[in-house]
Amino acid sequence: MLRDLHNFQTGKITIGVTYGLRYVLTPALIRFATQYPQIKIKVVFGTSEELIDKLNHLELDFALSFFGDIAVEKHFDYQNLFCSPMTVVTAPDSALAQKEIITLEQITQYPLVLPAKGYMTSKFVHDLFECHGLSPNIAIEINDIPTLLELVKTGNWHTILAKTSVSQKDDLATIPLLGENIDRTAMIISMKEVYQKKAVKEFYQILHEEINL
Repeated sequence: MLRDLHNFQTGKITIGVTYGLRYVLTPALIRFATQYPQIKIKVVFGTSEELIDKLNHLELDFALSFFGDIAVEKHFDYQNLFCSPMTVVTAPDSALAQKEIITLEQITQYPLVLPAKGYMTSKFVHDLFECHGLSPNIAIEINDIPTLLELVKTGNWHTILAKTSVSQKDDLATIPLLGENIDRTAMIISMKEVYQKKAVKEFYQILHEEINL
C-alpha cells in the first residue's frame, strides 16, 4: 500500500471480465497499457460466478460483469457503466439480417445456438422466454463463445447476446429485440473496505472515458 502511494508508475492490476464485455474492456486496456507501460496487467475471462469467487478470494482487483448475473452482496461495491440491449445475432447474408426489428415470438421460429449453462446470458435468455410464456428452439448449447459465433456465421443458427458482445470485426449482423426488460446493465464490481490502488482508480477513469466517446 505504501509503495503504491509513493510510486504510481509500477505495480500490477488484475481484471476479471465476462466474455460479453470484452469489446468494452479492450479500448481502455490498450490506452491504459500504453500510458502506463510499467504497470503489469493481468486479464482473466470467466463466467460471472467464477469472477465473483475470485473477487472473494482477493484474486482480482475488480471485475466487469452484468447486473443480475450474481446476487448483490453487502461486501461488494457496484459501479454502473452503461445499459446494453439484448439483440439477435445472425450471419449478414441470412434472411433474418434483413429485418429491422424482431420479437421474442418471431425468434422462436428459428434454431438458436446459446451459451451453455453457467453463462448468465443463457439464464437471462431462458428467463426472458419463460416470462413471456414462449419456448425457444435451442438447437445447440456451447460453453465457448468464439465457437458459438463461428456457428452463427454459417447462417444455419442464430443467437441472442448483449449488443456489446458483438463487434464489427465479427462480421455479424445484430437485430434489435423487441420486448420489455431486455436491457442489461454493465458494472464494475470490487470489494469494499479493501485498499484500492491508484492504478485501478485510473483504469476506472479511462474505462468511463472510452465508453462515453
